[in-house]
Amino acid sequence: MKLSVFSLILFSVLAACAQSIDSCEDCELLMEGMPASLSWTTSLSEKGEPGEPLVISGTIFKRDGKTPAQGVILYVYHTNTQGNYVAAKGQTNGRRHGHLRGWVKTDERGCYTFSTIRPGSYPNRRDPQHIHPIIKEASGVYYWIDAFLFEDDPKLTEKEKTSQPNRGGSGILSLRKNDKGVWIGKRDIILGLHVPNYK
Repeated sequence: MKLSVFSLILFSVLAACAQSIDSCEDCELLMEGMPASLSWTTSLSEKGEPGEPLVISGTIFKRDGKTPAQGVILYVYHTNTQGNYVAAKGQTNGRRHGHLRGWVKTDERGCYTFSTIRPGSYPNRRDPQHIHPIIKEASGVYYWIDAFLFEDDPKLTEKEKTSQPNRGGSGILSLRKNDKGVWIGKRDIILGLHVPNYK
């Protein structure tokens, strides 16, 4: 799919204004393919995507931990149910992050929600299931925060639980299944919490 002139200009402006405040592997991919208009809710997976459905929601707060932060972009990406980052057919943007990726932009309440499938662990490794998140604030600064992890994951050891840096607050979610068989999780995020060089 060809990019419109407007999309190219928008991408150039975003790239020029945005800056990482910390070492952030692949963080620049948050801007690859970012839609011009974002909502506080999105779906990462298409209908028929193999895996158990999962919905995660929460509130993003300013550094005081109380004031809702409007207009914050949360970019998330993760593996498929086999634990691989697989690009969709014809996907040109963010191929390294696979096709299970997307963006939300907090509303006036600081709220966000995204639906997807529960990711698989990396094959032949001990890493727990996880979803990678990157925050992009209205000022243009961006940085990674702790991955979304799942308390019931047998690969999430006690050592890993206690060694998380809690960037943005704890990323360990206690999931429950609703009556439709969908995993439901909640995570609130505090901007800049435990993020080095954050001002």
